[in-house]
Amino acid sequence: MRVVPDTNYRNPRLLHLTTTAISLDWLLGPQLDAFAAAGYDLTTVSAPGPHVDAIVERGHRHIAIPSLSRSMDLCSDRNAWSELRAVFEQVRPDIVHTHNPKPGVLGRMLARRCQVPIVVNTVHGLFAQPTDSVAKRAAVYGAERLAAACSHGELVQNVEDVELLRSLGVPAERVHLLGNGIDLDRFSPSTIKTRMARAHRRKLGIGPGTTVIGMVGRLVWEKGYREFFDAVEQLLDEGLDIAVVVVGPTEPGKTGAVDQATIDAMSALGVHFLGSRTDVDALLALFDIFVLPSHREGFPRSAMEASAMGVPVVSTDVRGCRQVVAHGTTGVLVEPQSPRALAAAIRTLIDDPAMRCSMGRAARLRAAAEFDQRRVIARTLGLYRSLLRDAGIAQPRPAMERYTDSIDLVATAASKPTADAAAA
Repeated sequence: MRVVPDTNYRNPRLLHLTTTAISLDWLLGPQLDAFAAAGYDLTTVSAPGPHVDAIVERGHRHIAIPSLSRSMDLCSDRNAWSELRAVFEQVRPDIVHTHNPKPGVLGRMLARRCQVPIVVNTVHGLFAQPTDSVAKRAAVYGAERLAAACSHGELVQNVEDVELLRSLGVPAERVHLLGNGIDLDRFSPSTIKTRMARAHRRKLGIGPGTTVIGMVGRLVWEKGYREFFDAVEQLLDEGLDIAVVVVGPTEPGKTGAVDQATIDAMSALGVHFLGSRTDVDALLALFDIFVLPSHREGFPRSAMEASAMGVPVVSTDVRGCRQVVAHGTTGVLVEPQSPRALAAAIRTLIDDPAMRCSMGRAARLRAAAEFDQRRVIARTLGLYRSLLRDAGIAQPRPAMERYTDSIDLVATAASKPTADAAAA
């Protein structure tokens, strides 16, 4: 049976906007792959950067916005607004999906002004907390309320932000709890061989009986590095047999970046700074204790990844971290910005290997039950389908449905180009 192509049909155009390309590559990569596979005509937009090539290699179209940056610069922001408007006019998206604080505000407001039919935003974590100053909260919450008025759906990673958005006046029907997820097939103890962890130990000169304490995250102070380094010095002064590993890029020139002098001083004490790595899964298998003493988080992936690898997590009792760590079961939550409390919690786990093993097993079970990225993808696609119906826009046709010439044709890499040409 031959399928007659619908020459009037086109798949919905979906545009994802972030500040930096690294977010599209490392954080959203699997989701973008799934959206493209679901049939969406996908365009990604961010500032230029070294991760753009990786996005293109995944098969996704990318458009760079040179003026887009994390910093607050009115001149740059004005230019980014103009550049983004040109992108919207070029792509003519059916759905604009924004991420991060600045693209979330600029993107939602401009998309509505450009009459984009559907505007969606993911709240990865509101940039202000109840402990922040009144002025900061007023500015952040005011901008969020204004931008949310321009969207049709708010996908919120953290359950604590759901009620906050509603209290700001965002209509309840627009607010959807998304959660967060990771690749549980990749971050699994069964995928990392013991010999790989041993090889990392040998390469770093870490003995077999030494307890390895690790952090993964950008080297900025708000991740809690000051408290972490102070805690490490306390533990080293006590003569404990520990090794400390830090994985993450430096951010020279960025406000709040860990300075090189501090990195050099901690390196002199034996801390291993490994920089940005693509083998984080294998490095997590090296850790006995994972530490994340952040001041602010949305829903931290690094803690989820450590949990999935069966590593107990010591973190701060702040929004985001307490959604990942079950205190006393999968790890320990401590008072924020307290090196003494952080050192005490780490010391407890150093002294009790049985507790570490018990928490690690519980962390893996919790990750399997709650941190699967496939659930996040399904919820996002579900919202897209609902909003497309409301807007009267046709649903996407996955590649298999689009180019099959017969009901029993199996899609293969070889057959797809010919079938696509036939359907064009």
